[in-house]
Amino acid sequence: MKNKSLWRISVATSLEAEDAVAELLGVIFNRSASSYFDAEAQTSVVSVYFSKKRFLSRDVCEEIWAGLQRIQNCGLKLGSGKVKTAKVRREDWAESWKRHFKPIEIGNSLIIRPSWSKRRPRKNQAVVILDPGLSFGTGQHPTTEFCLGEIVRCHKTGKCQSFLDIGTGSGILAIAAAKLGYKPVRAIDFDPEAVRVARANARVNGVDKKMRLARGDVTKLPAKPKGRFDMVCANLISNLLIAERRKIAAQLKPGGVLVLAGILKPEFPEVQKKFEALGLQLISSRGKKEWRSGSLGFRARKKF
Repeated sequence: MKNKSLWRISVATSLEAEDAVAELLGVIFNRSASSYFDAEAQTSVVSVYFSKKRFLSRDVCEEIWAGLQRIQNCGLKLGSGKVKTAKVRREDWAESWKRHFKPIEIGNSLIIRPSWSKRRPRKNQAVVILDPGLSFGTGQHPTTEFCLGEIVRCHKTGKCQSFLDIGTGSGILAIAAAKLGYKPVRAIDFDPEAVRVARANARVNGVDKKMRLARGDVTKLPAKPKGRFDMVCANLISNLLIAERRKIAAQLKPGGVLVLAGILKPEFPEVQKKFEALGLQLISSRGKKEWRSGSLGFRARKKF
């Protein structure tokens, strides 16, 4: 019999810090995070869900607390920061997502929509069908939205452009790239469950044969890869971007575009500085809510 319940891990926070906490939980657990704001109590509850019972180990708790402290240090009012686990009905979770997850248009070239939406695409508009699941990435978050926008902006019709997605989560960026015509498309994620979900999403969208998905660790990327990419997306936390900047930048072709996201606004200048020291320069940048993302390219051919 199908399991009727899910397990929820939630953090009580403020409306101001809601997006930052959602990003934190999404990165730690590799799950889409949902938020609920209680207007009466003036408290936001940010949650991630699991199909099996999940215990919070001491290491995970410490990672959550360290992340919450980092958010607070960036000047956001955190609220109580209380962490809870609970058992919930699967139907309640699904209906909650249906209320909040609406189609997203990225320019005139791309639309992201859930399977239950009857929204019709415009002429020549690529469609990515993606239902909120237990893996991170639906396009709703400002950082994912920026990455999608850059994939659309940088796409050149009729030109062969390769694409690498580091930390693919639900596979949304790689699927969108494949739908628009990037090739070859490669995506990696450290979490095997995320890879499984991304492959399932790729099959639903009919692009599983057009992309290569694999379990991979950003810390294990080759410093001197055999092949480089025209576009590289790395939607990761700031400290990981900085720590692995040389390996991330090494995957990019001269003349290519590196998209960096998952960065809180106060942390962006340091990330930018570290990547610019490798010979990259900022092409475009956008801030939304607590987040800032950016695209960079090499000033000149850089050897690693």
